[in-house]
Amino acid sequence: MSISTFKKACIAPYLGIVPYEIALKLQQELMQARAAGKIGDVLLLLQHPSVFTIGRFRGGEDIIVPPETLAREEIGVFHTNRGGGITYHGPGQLVGYPILNLKENGLDVREYIWKLEEAIIKLLLALGIQGHRLAGYHGVWASEKKVCSIGIHVSHYITTHGFALNVTNYLRYFKYVRPCGLPGEVMTSISELLGHWVGMKTIIEKLLPSFSETFCSSCEQESGKWLATLDAQSG
Repeated sequence: MSISTFKKACIAPYLGIVPYEIALKLQQELMQARAAGKIGDVLLLLQHPSVFTIGRFRGGEDIIVPPETLAREEIGVFHTNRGGGITYHGPGQLVGYPILNLKENGLDVREYIWKLEEAIIKLLLALGIQGHRLAGYHGVWASEKKVCSIGIHVSHYITTHGFALNVTNYLRYFKYVRPCGLPGEVMTSISELLGHWVGMKTIIEKLLPSFSETFCSSCEQESGKWLATLDAQSG
């Protein structure tokens, strides 16, 4: 599919490492702007400092280390309004937050999640990794392990939250919790699957065409104004 066949554009800025609370605030602002028709679809791409986030469906009971361990490792804990249970975010993991209008894209929630998984599966295939879905669990798996977690929120047809793709991040932190109710050992990363380090730039370069093709939307990377917005929020 060529770029000329895409019916719409999706701005896809890469923001680097962004504290979770700042990214959450940015998502809320963009969701409101998207609902009001002030902006088009956006795919925020970023990394987070080490943090555990807890979804709506499971609570802090899935943290299996004492609070002192989290304090020593400087890992924060946030309760969020996304679906799913607890998961880990940290440097080396690519997080994607699509701010999309499902109604305008002709999607229901189930179809949207399927397409998120499909975009990741296509990315993995471009790297020579055979990704797949596992019945009963959202996300993407490879070699019987989970490489990408998905948890979303939808309000007035507008999506927030999204996917967390393990690229080069430390997997040992998943063993501090039961990610989405699963044992931490079930998690893997692209670098572990390939047996060598992979740069984030390479992953983003593979993701953008797979996301564009899956959602029939031309992804355009604009980072300057988004970084300025983050600087203003963190100042």
